[in-house]
Amino acid sequence: MGSATKLAFSVFLISCSSGAILGRSDTQKCVHYNYSPSSSSSSSSSSSSSSALGSRGNLSGVVTCSGEKDKRLHCFATWKNVSGVVQVVKQGCWLDDVNCYDRSECVERKDAPEVFFCCCEGSLCNDKFFYSPDSYLPPVTTTNKPVTQKTPVLTTLMYSLVPIMAVTAIVLISFWMYRHHKLAYPPVLVPTQDPGPMPPSPILGQKPLQLLEIKARGRFGCVWKAQLLSEYVAVKIFPIQHKQSWQNEYEIFNLNGMRHENLLQFMGAEKRGNNMELELWLITAYHEKGSLTDYLKANVLSWSELCLIAQSMSRGLAYLHEDIPGHKDGHKPAVAHRDFKSKNVLLKSNLTACIADFGLALRFEAGKSPGDTHGQVGTRRYMAPEVLEGAINFQRDAFLRIDMYAVGLVLWELASRCKAADGPLDEYMLPFEEEVGQHPSLEDMQEVVVHKKLRPTLRECWQKHAGLAVLCETIEECWDHEAEARLSAGCVEERVVQMQRQTSVTGPEEIVTVVTMVTNVDYPPKESSL
Repeated sequence: MGSATKLAFSVFLISCSSGAILGRSDTQKCVHYNYSPSSSSSSSSSSSSSSALGSRGNLSGVVTCSGEKDKRLHCFATWKNVSGVVQVVKQGCWLDDVNCYDRSECVERKDAPEVFFCCCEGSLCNDKFFYSPDSYLPPVTTTNKPVTQKTPVLTTLMYSLVPIMAVTAIVLISFWMYRHHKLAYPPVLVPTQDPGPMPPSPILGQKPLQLLEIKARGRFGCVWKAQLLSEYVAVKIFPIQHKQSWQNEYEIFNLNGMRHENLLQFMGAEKRGNNMELELWLITAYHEKGSLTDYLKANVLSWSELCLIAQSMSRGLAYLHEDIPGHKDGHKPAVAHRDFKSKNVLLKSNLTACIADFGLALRFEAGKSPGDTHGQVGTRRYMAPEVLEGAINFQRDAFLRIDMYAVGLVLWELASRCKAADGPLDEYMLPFEEEVGQHPSLEDMQEVVVHKKLRPTLRECWQKHAGLAVLCETIEECWDHEAEARLSAGCVEERVVQMQRQTSVTGPEEIVTVVTMVTNVDYPPKESSL
């Protein structure tokens, strides 16, 4: 252990011991303020400081903060400088944040931020807040009262509490690394073409945006749960070597007409860091239930829940696939997802589905190239036979039918976790997991899907349920080996509505009769929208 490391560790132990002696309160008070545009919230300003109390009509008062014993409590303030006048945005309690530790004053030190932010420790410490950028810091003076050193007591405690402090240090360092450690990326050449300036994102203007915890990791980056003032958002972070995926998803989100209840809501994009440490962020709505894959692992579905998820999922994909010249936002082009799977279907709190992850998506606009049409992209397990063979017809409808093959597999996943059928429910399994395991190679999938023409098993007990019997027929028509024979997403949505209506008027004693008669129902044509 080097001398510098020993010194740092000693300082840490001393600070921990001091905390043990003095103790930390589980509560503290902070000035609370909420800006309301309808009332005057500005006060006279100074170039370096402003009082948080004064003649502002929006002041809410003082709040008492509380938290867990092992968490620190802070106060914060955010404000803007509008033509030389300070306009307070918000004041109140703040989460445990190492950037606020041991700050008795609320001081913003960044150079010319759009929204000023500071945090501090201590009761009502955000009563006054200051702007003092690092580049203009005055010489440090010794006006504060010196802390009386208690060397004998601290030394005794340090020696007696070394085992406890060592364990505490390991826990705290592990927690800090988990919260703040940046992913180490392999060396890459920095692209000569910069991603370009981001257009203003009004919804992100009211900072701060605080990362809380990693929720998922994918091929191109990781997804964080984050807090934007009082609401949770999702932040998808791409390293610079996956700039193309970030750029493509950003452009897809910004196409005309991409706001739909069954497509993930886009909120903004940002660039963080410089050069080799540049990170590309996409900020979207956050859904606590997570992906359909994760939900099916932990839950079984009733028949009505299956229908709700299947209908909203197919509705979202039908809208994505649709070309809408007369859309109110302008011409919405048809878009093929190209990586459709249960992991990229998110569930809202009411179990309706929304489609996410457009990093590989292709848009089809008249007179324009659809972009990179390299055939073998996506997740191997969900690749259609023609993709595995490398025999794709590079036309719009061919790409949309590739998505529909994957829809058949996702519908099978829903059926496999539905308790409506009179039969056993197994643990959740991915499509083809029984045949090729959890990490199949391209050759494994080619052998199973192309050469043997196998598909996941449709259980016999499913045929005894009126709705599941129709769903099985729909699944088989989605994953048909011949691409031209597959259903469209709009047709799948109509089928789900029909089978839900069929079962809603069928009692348990009528199920057998219905199963023998459903073949006479006139289903929508297979290619209704392709």
